[in-house]
Amino acid sequence: MKPAEYPPPRQPGAALHAILILALAALSTFAAWRAFESAVGLMLTLFSLLAGAAFILLPILAYRLSALMRANYTLDRDTLSLTWGLRIERIPVSDVEWVRPIADLTSPLRLPWFCLPGAVLGVRRHADLGPVEFMAANRKKILLVATARRVFAISPNDPAAFVQDFQRAIEMGSLAPAAAQSLYPTFVIAHAWESALARYLWLAGLFLNVGLLIWVSLLIPTLPGVSLGFQPYGGPLEAVAGSRLILLPILSVFLSAIGWIAGLIFYRREGQRTLAFILWASSALTALLFLLAVMFIVTTPI
Repeated sequence: MKPAEYPPPRQPGAALHAILILALAALSTFAAWRAFESAVGLMLTLFSLLAGAAFILLPILAYRLSALMRANYTLDRDTLSLTWGLRIERIPVSDVEWVRPIADLTSPLRLPWFCLPGAVLGVRRHADLGPVEFMAANRKKILLVATARRVFAISPNDPAAFVQDFQRAIEMGSLAPAAAQSLYPTFVIAHAWESALARYLWLAGLFLNVGLLIWVSLLIPTLPGVSLGFQPYGGPLEAVAGSRLILLPILSVFLSAIGWIAGLIFYRREGQRTLAFILWASSALTALLFLLAVMFIVTTPI
């Protein structure tokens, strides 16, 4: 039996996540711009919090979209592999006790919190089954895969074909039983943390970004105005409100978050870890450049 792939339905979830990412990016940009135009006070605080909240959600949704596009369920005579972003579960076919639709349960199984099309993810406890881990995209196509350790909820695009091929794999028997393997995103982070270079780059980026954010927050009340560019002839642009300087640490944090997540994705593969270190080093260097940019702006006469 050749390995067969049963990807989850991607299109509805991908479209929704893309719309949410664009909406949050627009909201974050709008709130940041209003914060730049606001004087120091309540409105500056409110718009800054709104921009920060929308900003924080962007990397999360971007990761979920990337995970959905790479998600897959692969089956052969020996192994059932469930892949969802940085989460990978490899199950020996002989360890699978049964596969059935979620509708066959006598007592209903609640879905995880904050389910979206394309991201039905999380762990819920069922009275009869115990912990059930969801790695699904469509709540209407969920199949339950039971093992002695845990039950998994998946959503292949064609559940009937998956069940049929699984029964055929069971009947054919395993040629070379594989070892079970569980990889979690936290495992990748912990594995990378063991590298001294990765720790140094992560901490360097973290301290630079936190320091930049604190420094700019303390500077803004003392700045009557700042110039964020130069005229074509070389002179500084007209001064704007000092609160607009907060744009630089916000951009720095966002770029660092994207670089950190992308680095983790590359770090999973032994042959691509150099790219991960390059991304983490670039994130730290970018934060340093933003710090130098703020220093240049506040010391340049207007």
